[in-house]
Amino acid sequence: MNLSILPGRYAIARLAPEAGPPSWARGALVSVTRTARELSVVCEETGVPDEVPSERGWRCLKVAGPIDFAVTGVVFSIAQPLFRAGISLFVMSTFETDYVLVKEERLERAVEALEAAGHRIET
Repeated sequence: MNLSILPGRYAIARLAPEAGPPSWARGALVSVTRTARELSVVCEETGVPDEVPSERGWRCLKVAGPIDFAVTGVVFSIAQPLFRAGISLFVMSTFETDYVLVKEERLERAVEALEAAGHRIET
């Protein structure tokens, strides 16, 4: 797989399930997901207000796409080397591709683990 590192740092924020998409969610990647228990927002961390519960300091790796829906094992091929390296991840998928977020302090090690597994990383 070919992956690229998106610029900036990302946050994963949690809002009430009845909340609407927030105006502060912006960046090259924004994801808003509603469940019965929450509204999760992934976006550049600079816009997330301090009072919003969030996990900050994530970096984002984008899988080169589009990826055909028939292709299997894409996320597994990325998650497995990160698991072996002891790196936790947050995964999101869109119609065209997948995104893997790792904490900024683990990015260098994540890139090493992914490259050792045969992936190519564009910086």
